Amino acid sequence: MDLRAEADANFNSRLLRNPYPGRGLVLGRSADGAAWLQLYWIMGRSANSRNRLFLAEGSTLRTAPADPSLVKDPSLIIYEAMLELPGLYLVSNGDQTRTLHRALAQGETFEAALATREREPDAPNYTPRISAMLDLLSDEPALALNIIKANPDDPALSHHTTFRPAPPPPGFGLGLTTYEGDGDPLPSFRGEPLWLPLDGDEESLLDRYWQALDADNRVALALKRIPADGGPGRVRLRNRFKASS
Repeated sequence: MDLRAEADANFNSRLLRNPYPGRGLVLGRSADGAAWLQLYWIMGRSANSRNRLFLAEGSTLRTAPADPSLVKDPSLIIYEAMLELPGLYLVSNGDQTRTLHRALAQGETFEAALATREREPDAPNYTPRISAMLDLLSDEPALALNIIKANPDDPALSHHTTFRPAPPPPGFGLGLTTYEGDGDPLPSFRGEPLWLPLDGDEESLLDRYWQALDADNRVALALKRIPADGGPGRVRLRNRFKASS
């Protein structure tokens, strides 16, 4: 199977025909090669999980409650999802984005920062933490993706796996989701990062991924465009809900 066929097959089976991949991220390159792209989305089955939207403040993406009066437990649903340092671009599905930002600013490594974290404490799902970094400080662009999952035999323990793939060709990205699909408990993502398509302009990409996510469970989607040689990223959003007045 060639890369285009594999990316399209993953998109169709893991997103379009999957009612609940959960939260997901994709890191890759625009079709014209002029920019790097970060995609991130959130989904929810419970009222607490669905009561969210994305806010962009400069190059920072964070989650916020759509209706603050309905928030029951903000600990796992309110966080910064995209942060930057000069030449370093971070995206994750939890407050480990801030852990990474703080550690990298102090000269620590991606792996060392995430070694201090565990899977989410939401038994019985034990949702994985997924994170990714684009590094434009080195001579060549570098990618890192990480997933922290519960040990299937003892969920009190966590498995940390980091992937350092070669940069993808234009029009493609590599992605992680928290879950394989719907279930009770939810089955955690398995295997290596997924090849996914990133061809098209920014608006069409947002539309394509938004329409692929299950309409009942999708909550918010963001796309960050990063200049090929570095510089502040620009974030575009799709939100299911509006902030309450």
